[in-house]
Amino acid sequence: QLQLMEFGGGLVQPGGSLRLSCAASGFTLDSYNVGWFRQAPGKEREGVACSLIAGVGSSEGNTYYVESVKGRFTLSRDNTANTMYLLMTSLKPEDTGVYYCAATHLLTTARTICTTESFIDIWGQGTQVTVSS
Repeated sequence: QLQLMEFGGGLVQPGGSLRLSCAASGFTLDSYNVGWFRQAPGKEREGVACSLIAGVGSSEGNTYYVESVKGRFTLSRDNTANTMYLLMTSLKPEDTGVYYCAATHLLTTARTICTTESFIDIWGQGTQVTVSS
């Protein structure tokens, strides 16, 4: 069974940092394009960071961050651990939401993965991040 499981959510003060982890099982994560999505209260889910398989796509198109998190969030992978991460810094209350990791085989740009949920093959169950003082 192909699964993704997130870890690391919680409560953090504004300006703080948090690192989310997403462990894959039943498949090799480095063979998939991946992303992190979030759903804020009362809003639709949005893609915040997406990345293509290493070596695929142009350098300009292989990683995408939604404008609101650029310079603050970083998506990375540890292929030996079959895990991906989202490092979130300078957190704001508007970053509050349920964060989901996701994976797809689709060959496209990172931006397209983040903006087209129907392209996702595998979803994690979600982890809550709350930014509040």
